[in-house]
Amino acid sequence: MAINKEEKFIIRELARQVKDLAALDINRQRINRIKDMHSLKPVRPPVWIDELPWHEMNIDDELTLRCTDKKAQQMEMQLRRVLFRWKHIQADMVVEDTFYVNKTYTESDLGVEVMEKTAATNAANHIISHHYEDQLDTEEKLDGLKMPVITAEPQTDKVNLEITNDVFDGIMPVRLRGYGIYYAPWDVISRLRGVEKCYMDMISNPDLIHKTMKKFTEIYTSRYNQMQELGLLDYNVSALHCTPPYTDELPASDYDGGKIRFKDIWFRGMAQLFGSVSPQMQDEFDLQYMRPMMDKCGLSYYGCCEPLDKFIPWLKKVPNMRKIGVSPWANVRSSAEQIGGSYVLARKPNPANVARVFDKQVVVNEIRETIEAALANKCPYEFVIKDISTVNYKPQNLIDWSNTVQEVIDKYY
Repeated sequence: MAINKEEKFIIRELARQVKDLAALDINRQRINRIKDMHSLKPVRPPVWIDELPWHEMNIDDELTLRCTDKKAQQMEMQLRRVLFRWKHIQADMVVEDTFYVNKTYTESDLGVEVMEKTAATNAANHIISHHYEDQLDTEEKLDGLKMPVITAEPQTDKVNLEITNDVFDGIMPVRLRGYGIYYAPWDVISRLRGVEKCYMDMISNPDLIHKTMKKFTEIYTSRYNQMQELGLLDYNVSALHCTPPYTDELPASDYDGGKIRFKDIWFRGMAQLFGSVSPQMQDEFDLQYMRPMMDKCGLSYYGCCEPLDKFIPWLKKVPNMRKIGVSPWANVRSSAEQIGGSYVLARKPNPANVARVFDKQVVVNEIRETIEAALANKCPYEFVIKDISTVNYKPQNLIDWSNTVQEVIDKYY
């Protein structure tokens, strides 16, 4: 069903503004700098801002949607957020000159559902507290898990493209976009078991944990093999889990323009649960199970909120490792010393520094420490603030953070 004339007009006017931004040469300059960083060249670190509390960010109704049709609202929201970010918290964001439509597919369930109790202080915020009931406490329950069945929906893609092309015709091209690999089985396991049960069984029942990981390795391998076969994978993604994705090394040099293979894309892996687990156990219960698929991919990026400063020696054994996450809870100096010029140091500044009252000096100290550690050890590096669950309805906190970070970087570059 086509979008009506009035709502099409709203979207087209926003699209023209985005197109004008995309035409600015600063976008190409930023992409080239990010590519150089991923090629391990010494450049000014890019700064990205992601995972915003959009429900708290609406300055002067700039994010208020005027459309009522669901598809029109999705387009309008995407465009308004681009314009908002560019105006207020631009940092080193890149505005692309194409409007992308995500490929459509369905995935069958695993045969088990998350059972939880939740508590929230703000109904508009999707970041809430969870208490999970253990659904996988026996080998029999693990045996009952089903392999996923992925079904591509090309007819839905065709309809979505027709609707979107009708709206954007004459302004910017519209293209289908697939997906990267997001390999985080522990994010799923912890919701099916609860964090405490996982920790306890690593000590008291490691055989169950190994069987759990073998099962989820089968699940993830099946999922991504199917996605590769169905043409759902993509090297041209908008972000590499909140970080800039651009690189000259993907797709692989022998890519012929056909079906995208594992070796043409980034691998994204993490195990946030292991923030309180020894490096040896992280290798035993996570990395060794991840490696078979990880090693097939062109480049790998590992780490999220878990501190990895003690785990870097294990990550160095991964032949295609290119980027390592350094969370707010990691020792950045130790991380930089170990990473050196061999990998990108993906620094995650602490989002708590924008959550309530903005303290400029705290941010200056955090950014300065990272810059000096990276420069002393010749690390390619980036700043990516994410997991911003709140700014206490003060968007200015994030604006001040962005401006402060650039001011500090300016003193070194």
